[in-house]
Amino acid sequence: MNVRRILGGAAALALAVTLAACTGGGDTLADEYREGSGKGYIAGDYDVVEIPAAERGEPVEFAGVTELGDPVSNKDSAGEVLVVNFWYAACGPCRVEAPLLENVWQEYQGQDVSFLGVNTYDQADTALAFADSYGVTYPSVIDINDKNVGLAFADATPIQATPTTLVLDREGRVAARIIGQLESESILSTLVRDLLAESS
Repeated sequence: MNVRRILGGAAALALAVTLAACTGGGDTLADEYREGSGKGYIAGDYDVVEIPAAERGEPVEFAGVTELGDPVSNKDSAGEVLVVNFWYAACGPCRVEAPLLENVWQEYQGQDVSFLGVNTYDQADTALAFADSYGVTYPSVIDINDKNVGLAFADATPIQATPTTLVLDREGRVAARIIGQLESESILSTLVRDLLAESS
């Protein structure tokens, strides 16, 4: 669903201007990451792991609050394929992959697919500014304060790097894990398509 984001407060507005300036004239953090010199994120070797249906664990149950202050939980995506992306604003690879994630989200609009970010470091104003600057329209949980959502997923699967993207099947079980920056839209799109094709 498209969410209209309204940045509140001078701090959020200033941050939005800063991020917009970065994206307009070259994003320093993203550029450093592409060149291999970026810092300020937890890097992991890129890896895609698909989990056969018979080997998937229990459904992940979680609840949190988005950057807009809306409650969100696993119940909101019941019966759907859910893509969960762990990120934060100062993470170079998170900035690089943001448009790719958004494109896949747009590709599957109206097809029993939900996207949810889990911001592991920032407060709401920073997350809103990032979404505005990078054109991200799906919601993100602000998880820095209690870390409940991150812990719920950590119980189900290793989360050792930021960014990490998880794809859950229609039963809410982790079916695929992308460790590190998403390298192409086609990888995530294929994972989502294959899980949609599984019987619910």
